[in-house]
Amino acid sequence: MTDTDYFRRLTTALREAHIHQPCLVLDLDRLDQNIAAVKAGLPVGAALRLVDKSLPCLPLIRHVRDAFGADLVMTFHAPVTLAVLRDLPTARLLFGKPMPVDLARRILDQGGADAAARITWLIDTPERLAQYAALADAAGLQFDICFEVDIGLHRGGLATPEALAECLARLDGHPKLRCRGVMAYEAHIGHIPKLFGGPGAARRKAVSLFRQFVAMLGPDQRDILNLGGSSTALLYDRYVGANELSMGSAFVKPTDFDVPSLDALRPAVFIATPILKVVDVQLPGLDARSRFAQKLGLLPRRGCYIYGGKWMAKPVFPSGMKANGTIGFSTNQQFFELPPDRPAAVDDYAFLRPTQSEFVLQQFGSIRVFSNSRIADDWPALPLS
Repeated sequence: MTDTDYFRRLTTALREAHIHQPCLVLDLDRLDQNIAAVKAGLPVGAALRLVDKSLPCLPLIRHVRDAFGADLVMTFHAPVTLAVLRDLPTARLLFGKPMPVDLARRILDQGGADAAARITWLIDTPERLAQYAALADAAGLQFDICFEVDIGLHRGGLATPEALAECLARLDGHPKLRCRGVMAYEAHIGHIPKLFGGPGAARRKAVSLFRQFVAMLGPDQRDILNLGGSSTALLYDRYVGANELSMGSAFVKPTDFDVPSLDALRPAVFIATPILKVVDVQLPGLDARSRFAQKLGLLPRRGCYIYGGKWMAKPVFPSGMKANGTIGFSTNQQFFELPPDRPAAVDDYAFLRPTQSEFVLQQFGSIRVFSNSRIADDWPALPLS
């Protein structure tokens, strides 16, 4: 099936569902294909930890979770955390970034009676370790913690295995804190230039550092040996030393994840919006100069205005459609230039691929689910705040 055939099927489904405004479309059949590809690519013995911020929709999280039969979630944002605690009662959560201790207190207050038993808090500094120890003592609760360790991304976390060993030694004075392991993130490895060794060398270095951090842990502190992200999780084999790998965005594959490690996956989310106007392009207020600008290649001859715009997304259909900085950008009616030989008409739909899934999937209130050539469901997205 060509891209033209595919987007025509999507167009027909939207029209039959009477959807005539901007919306977020999830291709459920492609999602299931991606799930199968991830299952085939994950190393034996590594569990999936599902990243909730990247799939911020409870039916979507459930769909992927059920396919893997796992309840491990990596969480990042308090409103989403509370929704997951409330609606996925068997989920076990690990924070993917350190939370301000006062926000942790609020999450515990609002997250239900078993919130403390289901959450593992991320600790990145000795100072935060002391803060969480004080909160655990004040609340009279046992806290599970995991240490963030730096294996090359340099976005914070404990910088050396020796720094981790020092924090582990401090736990003797904090009996209400229990270390469950370490979390490392290495999104940088795919961006290292060949001049400096390239992705392969960066991956080997990251794995070596990860193992050095793990070696600092006692036998009862290795429940969570977390590594990876959507762009890296499928790069590893069973010998990497991690017992779980985090993924989220890969399942719907926004454009930021068009990377070699995810070549087996297909884009599964699109922004769809009606084309309101198809125009012969003229510069605003400079009609006579338009032809000259077109001859210089500064201005297209043909274009369209869509319903909405200025999303974190890249146009993919009609083929050849692209943004134009000369005309500018708009959240109301964004202009896109069109190739002269590509058919496009008023009331056709334009399709864009989100650059990322987090935040973008929440901008439309709900997600229209496309399956078997029709809009089969409408899944509510989680609130932004």
